[in-house]
Amino acid sequence: MNITGNTVFIPGATSGIGLALAVALHERGNTVIVGGRRTELLEAIAAEHPGIDTVRIDTADADSIREAAGTVLAAHPDLNVLVTMAGIMRAEDWHRPEAFLASAESIVTTNVLGPIRLIAAFVEHLQSRPDATIVTVSSGLAFTPLKVTPSYNASKAAIHMLSESIRLQLADTSVRVLELVPPAVRTALMPGQEESDFAMPLDEFVAEVMELIETQPDATELQVERVKFLRYGEARGDYDRVVEVLNGSDPHARESAA
Repeated sequence: MNITGNTVFIPGATSGIGLALAVALHERGNTVIVGGRRTELLEAIAAEHPGIDTVRIDTADADSIREAAGTVLAAHPDLNVLVTMAGIMRAEDWHRPEAFLASAESIVTTNVLGPIRLIAAFVEHLQSRPDATIVTVSSGLAFTPLKVTPSYNASKAAIHMLSESIRLQLADTSVRVLELVPPAVRTALMPGQEESDFAMPLDEFVAEVMELIETQPDATELQVERVKFLRYGEARGDYDRVVEVLNGSDPHARESAA
């Protein structure tokens, strides 16, 4: 993926990683369209960041995705990058179905069906562009499980394998598949995460991601250094230790490992 000169649609980018990435890409000379459910947030983003376009989209709603795709493509027929950013993360207790089932279904709808439906809405158009990219968003938790978030972990593991698979299928087209693999980042994804010492500062994360895009244009995964402890535990042969550190009670051990 080139660092500049793209037209990029990022649904789920009204806050956190998505918004920070949208702003960074816009500053590097890309045309950026931000999507989200809340119109007041979209209006605030458009006012604060002139030049960034916005569209309302609910990535948990198939009809909303189809409608937003039509709006985006009508206004930006040169669109060549789709970033499937939207996602939710919740703590669950799998001892009792009432403590996890509704959450699990919601997470799968947003985190798995959402990206699948987004790709379905744009993949034919992207193949018509001479150089296009689908950016999926998995997580370090796709490779090492956090005990309290089973459905989130599973959804991100699904996104990783989906990315690997469609990259193979689309190899005969102009569309690249690039997987962004974040560690814990200081956002509002989970309660308290914005203040967590364990999580990576948002500005540092986005700056490193932008450097990776610029210096590794042919990469298939964007891995900041901090996520590699989780990403490669099994390959290094210390997976059990990584699981123990991630789920341990000692925050200093977790911080030093991240």
